[in-house]
Amino acid sequence: MKKLLLSLGFISSLTLGFSEEGMLIPSLLSAFESDMQAKGMKLTADQIYSVNHSSIKDAIMHFGGGCTAELVSKKGLLLTNHHCGYSQIQSHSSLEKDYLKNGFWAKNFSEELANPGLTAARVVRIEDVTKSVLFGVKESDNESEQMMAIQKNIQKLVEDAQEGNHYKAEIRAFNYGNDFYMIIKEIFSDVRLVGTPPNSIGKFGGDTDNWVWPRHTGDFSVFRIYAGTDNKPAEYSENNVPYTPLHFLPISFKNRKKGDFTMVYGFPGSTEQHLVSDNLKYLIDQERPARIKMRELSLSVIDAAMRSSDETRIKYSAKQARIANAYKKWIGQIGGLKELNALEKKLAKEKKYLEMANSKDAWKKKYGPIIGQMNELMKTGAMADFRYQMGIEYLYVGPELFKMGRTMDRIVRDLEKWEKEGKLDEEIKRYQKGGTGFFKDFDAQVDQKIFELLTDEYHRQLKLDDFMNSKNSVQALSQSIYSKSVLIDPERYHSFLEKLSSKSLKKLDKDPGYVFYKKVRDRFMDEHLAGYRGFKQEMDRLLKVYVAGKYEMFPNEAHWADANSTLRITYGQLEGSAPRDGMAYTEHTTLDGIIQKYNTGNPDFEIKERMVELANKREYGPYAQDGELWVCFTGSNHTTGGNSGSPVLDENGYLMGLNFDRSWESTMSDYHFDASRCRNIVVDIRYVMWVMDVYSGARHLVDEMTLKK
Repeated sequence: MKKLLLSLGFISSLTLGFSEEGMLIPSLLSAFESDMQAKGMKLTADQIYSVNHSSIKDAIMHFGGGCTAELVSKKGLLLTNHHCGYSQIQSHSSLEKDYLKNGFWAKNFSEELANPGLTAARVVRIEDVTKSVLFGVKESDNESEQMMAIQKNIQKLVEDAQEGNHYKAEIRAFNYGNDFYMIIKEIFSDVRLVGTPPNSIGKFGGDTDNWVWPRHTGDFSVFRIYAGTDNKPAEYSENNVPYTPLHFLPISFKNRKKGDFTMVYGFPGSTEQHLVSDNLKYLIDQERPARIKMRELSLSVIDAAMRSSDETRIKYSAKQARIANAYKKWIGQIGGLKELNALEKKLAKEKKYLEMANSKDAWKKKYGPIIGQMNELMKTGAMADFRYQMGIEYLYVGPELFKMGRTMDRIVRDLEKWEKEGKLDEEIKRYQKGGTGFFKDFDAQVDQKIFELLTDEYHRQLKLDDFMNSKNSVQALSQSIYSKSVLIDPERYHSFLEKLSSKSLKKLDKDPGYVFYKKVRDRFMDEHLAGYRGFKQEMDRLLKVYVAGKYEMFPNEAHWADANSTLRITYGQLEGSAPRDGMAYTEHTTLDGIIQKYNTGNPDFEIKERMVELANKREYGPYAQDGELWVCFTGSNHTTGGNSGSPVLDENGYLMGLNFDRSWESTMSDYHFDASRCRNIVVDIRYVMWVMDVYSGARHLVDEMTLKK
């Protein structure tokens, strides 16, 4: 009943305007059906999500665990963003086969490229298991006892769900543990690269245009799911066949217009709408600026190196994109939160919450203290969070020396077991193969410069007096590590593996790279991670009560569970925006805009001569609308990271385009959504097909799809 009232309250608020926040759980969609149909949708909730028969749900895939993709043919053809498939594209590229620069299109099944480790997962069903998870959990028990009971219930539910089938089950907490849902998945592990446009299309605009509108990026890549002859998931084999999906998306080939219904179906990563005011202030003033600075330093080295050499460009393209994406997003977040006075609005909401809590004795006791407790916790716990976030930037995003340190940790941990089980030679070969892959895309000189800049900044930000030996400068430490360490040189690394034994591990005690890595790692794991976990657990405990108070005290207001990488739906319309005084954004861009940007001379707008020729001749094939070739459009759908590659569907459930970004003015929507300016950015499916067909000559892929006028 609580969820139904919540849904009805959300609907009543949505009727006031088409553009509204919220990421809906598909299994609850029937409560929104009438409102969506009033906005123009011609589908039923059952056609969108069903466990009794095939539905649109069955065409939506979780791609690589971090993006979304969609099936578009009966032969398992899969579309996602270019940036989602970028690591795979990069891994297949070399100076001889520069798919990043020139693109790649398989002419037949045999030319499609395998991608070890890449998965695509279909959601079989979503179940509300809150009562089962909380069965036997007593309020009188302490927190540890409650967690043990919850974990025991979860384990039993998962085991039962997986018994006798090939599915994988997981149970996720929603609303900080007020609700629990079980997600059953079918996971495919043979996903092959079919095609990609060149970077001049797939990354057109580069860092200049990232998170910016107007946009002209053909951000798509093409994969195919393969299965065993029984159409079930199977490890890679030449005997596998293209997967026959339960449902695939027809292509919306009709003309678009402002105000058209749009729906995004995908796996949004993370939002934090409930953060307390002091937490938001900390993000704006301290955490985000410090992380931006760390990434800015890395990018200053990588960007210069990529400009100097094609070999380095290929090696670092995917790494640069990963680092730069969040870097620019965070800059936009801070700007948007400040410009919209998000902190003042958060304070106003807290005042309203407190006033309502004080209106009843029961509420006053349960919810009255909660905001004050969360803000007080931020005063005492912000530094614990800051140390952790900076450690993530340094140890996991920074110099790749540390990545090889983690590899060495695994070797040290497992070596004795390998020797006892007689698997040493087998494991050495496996780690040699992994090392070859790592060093293929590694440049020690680039990494050394990153190490020096980030080590100095990490030390400065955290003010760790004993971080380094007082006798050594960062430069002296760097010189020692990068001239001697086994972690950063392929010959030293492979030589170490060839002589690997329990005795040879003693050499690591004198390896300057591994010794320094262990010092930083130990402090991070023993102090910073432990402090962060304590802070986070306590904040989550308070947020659970805070969110429960929202549900109970404001039943007619819009509430929705934060994104947590589970399948969600959001809907709105095709529309532009006016984010600033004197500025109006149109709802779509065309191929003409690509030529206009190219003529500025900015290297991020470089295109191939073929694009210029086709544009000048206006060779649009059957993909034009009123004499224009649409490239991108914007919609008023609430999206976040993880929605990359999500299908944007029309009123019939046909594919209009691939979601790939938000406008810079929208990036603060992870914390504060503003309906008047938050817009998701979509590459039009007709431009995608034009690139395949007219530009690239891959008409056979378009012929696989079903086009709907």
